Amino acid sequence: MEEMIINPGQLTLKQLRAISRNPFELSLNEACFPAIQASVDCVNRVIRENRVVYGINTGFGLLASTRIEDKDLETLQRSIVLSHSTGVGQFMSDSTVRLMMVLKINSLARGLSGVRLELIESLIQLVNKEVYPCVPEKGSVGASGDLSPLAHMSCVLLGEGMARVNGKVMPAAEALALAGLQPITLAPKEGLALLNGTQASTAFALQGLLGAEDLFAAAVATGSLSVEAAMGSRSPFDDRVHQARGLPGQIDVAAAYRDLLDHSDIEQAHVNCDKVQDPYSLRCQPQVMGACLEQLRHAARILEIEANAVSDNPLVFAEQNEIISGGNFHAEPVGMAAEAIALATAEIGAISERRVALLVDQHLSGLPPFLVENSGINSGFMIAHNTAAALASENRCMTHPSVADSLPTSANQEDHVSMATYGARRLREMNENTASIVAIELLAATQGVDLRKPYKTSNDLQKLMKEVRSRVPFYDRDRYFSPDIALATELVTSGQLNTFVDSELLPSF
Repeated sequence: MEEMIINPGQLTLKQLRAISRNPFELSLNEACFPAIQASVDCVNRVIRENRVVYGINTGFGLLASTRIEDKDLETLQRSIVLSHSTGVGQFMSDSTVRLMMVLKINSLARGLSGVRLELIESLIQLVNKEVYPCVPEKGSVGASGDLSPLAHMSCVLLGEGMARVNGKVMPAAEALALAGLQPITLAPKEGLALLNGTQASTAFALQGLLGAEDLFAAAVATGSLSVEAAMGSRSPFDDRVHQARGLPGQIDVAAAYRDLLDHSDIEQAHVNCDKVQDPYSLRCQPQVMGACLEQLRHAARILEIEANAVSDNPLVFAEQNEIISGGNFHAEPVGMAAEAIALATAEIGAISERRVALLVDQHLSGLPPFLVENSGINSGFMIAHNTAAALASENRCMTHPSVADSLPTSANQEDHVSMATYGARRLREMNENTASIVAIELLAATQGVDLRKPYKTSNDLQKLMKEVRSRVPFYDRDRYFSPDIALATELVTSGQLNTFVDSELLPSF
C-alpha cells in the first residue's frame, strides 16, 4: 500500500484521483498539530468560562437556543451522531467512503473545528486498515452539511452501526477491534464537527468529475476515429477557426483532434472529394467538446477548493479566542459544480450517440448499412444504436437541476438547502450511461475504419483500434452483441484511453 502524507488544506486533484481509486497508508504532517490543539483549547475555555456557544453547549438546528448543562455535553455529542444516522438505500462503495473520510480528515486537521488529534487519528486508522463504515447513499439534503451520511460514518467510531472490511459487513465494534481501536467518547463539539460538512456531496461529485474526465478523453479519441470512418474533413479542426472564437477549451480540444488525425491514409484517399460540409456531430466536435471541457475545468476548480475547505459549523478561530457560527456546511457550490458535470457528461454522450447514428446510416457514412456486410440477413449495429439513443435520453432526464429543487427542513430553520448530495450522486449513473454510448461508438468507428481497408488511419488511432480489436473481433456477421459492448465499456472506463490526449488537457490527469 502506498503512503501519503496529508498537508491539511493542500490536497490536489491528482491526489484525490489516487485516493478515489486505491487504498493508501495515510499520515498527517505534524506541522498541523499545534493548530489542532489550539482549537481544542479554545473550546475548553468556552466551557470553563460558562459562555453559551452554538454546538458546544446548546442544542442543534431549531433547538439552538436550548442551553445544555456541562454534565450532559458528552451525551449531547453522542446523541447527535446516533439520532442523525437516518440514511436509507444501498451502501456507498468503499471507494466513495474512503474518499469521504479523507476529505473529513483533511478538513478537521486544519485546526478550525475544535476536535482532538486523537479523533482525527482514529479516522486515519480506519482508512489505513481499510475499515469502511456502511453509509447509506440516500438521506442528505446537502445542508446543514451531509448530516446523515457523515453520522453513519461517525457511528463506527462510537462502536455503533456497521462497517465493511474486505467486502464483509460486520458490527462496528468488531471492525474497530480489527483496526486496533476502542470505541471513542466524543468531547464537546466533536459530534457536530464530524456531522457538519459537505464531504459526502464532495466525494460523490469528485468521483463524478474523475469519471467524466476519463469519458472526455475516450470520447475525443473515439470521435476522431469516427471522423476517419465517415471520411470526414479536417478543415473544421484548423487552429485558425478556433483562435477566431478564442475559447481556451475549444482551442485545446481542436489541437487534440488534429494530433490524433495527423498522417492518415484515409485523409489522403478523399482529399479531392466533392463533400462540402460534414454533419455537426463530426464538424462541431471542438465546439461541443470544448464547451464540455470548460465546464469540467470549472467544476474541478470548485471541487478542489471544497475538498480542502473547512465546512463544519461553528468554526473555531483560536488566535482571536472566537467561535463563529456561519454556513460553510451549505453545499451549494458543490451542487452547482455537479450540475456543470452533469451537463457536460450528458452532452458528451449526446453527440457521441449522433455519430453512431451517422455511421450506421449508409447515406451519411458511405459505409455498408448498419456497418455489416450482407445487411438484411445481418442487422449489424442497428439495435446497438437504439441502446445508445435510450441511454442518451436517460441522461437528458437526469440533467434536471437538483440544486434548484430546495425543500425546507428542521421546522423551517434550515429553510434553503442545496440537494447537492443527489445532484452529485446521480453523476455515477450518468457516467455509466455515457460510457456505454461512447463504447458503442468506439465499436462502430473501429468497424467503419476496418471497412475502409486497405486505407489506414493515423498511427495514434491505429493504436486505439488495436486496443479495441484485442478485446472485440471484427463484426463479420450477427452474433451475441452484449459482451462486445461490455468489453468496450470496460476499456472506456478503465482510464487507459487517457493517454490519447495531452496530460495537461484535464485537471486531474
